[in-house]
Amino acid sequence: MVIRRVGPLSCAKVAGLLYLILGFVFGAFISLFSLGSFFVGQPDKGFGMLFGAGAIVILPVCYGFFGFLMTLVMAVVFNFVVGITGGIEVDAS
Repeated sequence: MVIRRVGPLSCAKVAGLLYLILGFVFGAFISLFSLGSFFVGQPDKGFGMLFGAGAIVILPVCYGFFGFLMTLVMAVVFNFVVGITGGIEVDAS
């Protein structure tokens, strides 16, 4: 079996959702770290809490958007390159 083309929009939708999920995971870790600064007693506690809440909201949106966009671009480039080289051979047994 030879892969000669991929659907750019379908690849981008799947990758965008995967990157959104990764953004939630990374945002949760960043939020936990910033919450730790709240309990340690650093003088600027409000900034740490705001930074942690922002990580939960902004990071997944940015990851999802840029993951979608870059996968869309790379799928189009992939289709161009595969048209020149002839495809990718896959042995699916």
